Amino acid sequence: MDVLCLDAVEVERLLDPEPLFAALAGAFKALSRGDVSVPPRISAEVPDAGFVASMPGYVPGMGIAVKLVSVFPRNHDRGLPSHQALIAIFDPDTGTPLCLMDGTFITAFRTAAAAALSAKLLAREDAAVLTIIGAGVQGAAHLRMLSQIRRFSDTRIASRDQEHARRLAAEQPGARAVESFEEAVRGADVVCLCTHSGEPVVRAEWLKPGAHVTSVGYSPPLGELDPQIARRGHLFVEGRVAFNPPPAGCGDLAGINPDTATEIGELLLGRRPGRRSEDEITVYKSMGHAVEDAAAASVVYRAAVEQGVGRTMRF
Repeated sequence: MDVLCLDAVEVERLLDPEPLFAALAGAFKALSRGDVSVPPRISAEVPDAGFVASMPGYVPGMGIAVKLVSVFPRNHDRGLPSHQALIAIFDPDTGTPLCLMDGTFITAFRTAAAAALSAKLLAREDAAVLTIIGAGVQGAAHLRMLSQIRRFSDTRIASRDQEHARRLAAEQPGARAVESFEEAVRGADVVCLCTHSGEPVVRAEWLKPGAHVTSVGYSPPLGELDPQIARRGHLFVEGRVAFNPPPAGCGDLAGINPDTATEIGELLLGRRPGRRSEDEITVYKSMGHAVEDAAAASVVYRAAVEQGVGRTMRF
């Protein structure tokens, strides 16, 4: 069989934000309609090091994608990404493998794009101050994706490593590094948590009335999101599988009734409301869902075929 292969540079060039946002919205709607086939992810654990997870998914119109992703938090000390991945695409009619592509860039940017989509749907219309907590791969991806959906008059970046915050802030005109998480959060309209912290990095009392909070970090058994923020705020998720125990779900949401949360797809379909008042705190907790990988990979694959990018390997 002939399989198209795409490296990280090609994937980055082909993953255009505008069709990515559209594909994610379509995938979230398909998920909430029950049109997808996505089993809970499974993982093989390496004690005190990390894990490798399998995330297969079928989304109508986007095909079948299977991602193998490793999450090794201490890789930062080695100069490596904490998340590394490969994605394979299969023909939904024949099951024939079609494409093998780098999934590391896709993982970072589909995650950030979904968080940006939540901000587009849920942040106040007058939101002007953006805060990003964490200056690693996800912090950088969020900075790039959030700039696609809105112009912020003030962008604040805070990190446990101040030099990382300064370096990331230098990449975006108008962005600035802030020394403390509390200083960065107070008065912010959109707060994006992008860390590997195993404990909450932001307190509920720091949040401005009407703020929108996104959290994409994953560090079981707990995580970066204060459970009080999730309980007190109007909570949104990709899918209610997020309330399962890790690795299928996340510890940040342990003990919260899944029925109190709204899926992003339900919001997009008009089945449940979004922001209900100017002062309401809205919260998007991302677990990472296979429909996002299928959506992003389909955008890349279609663009590669149209533009003649990549190389074919015979297996």
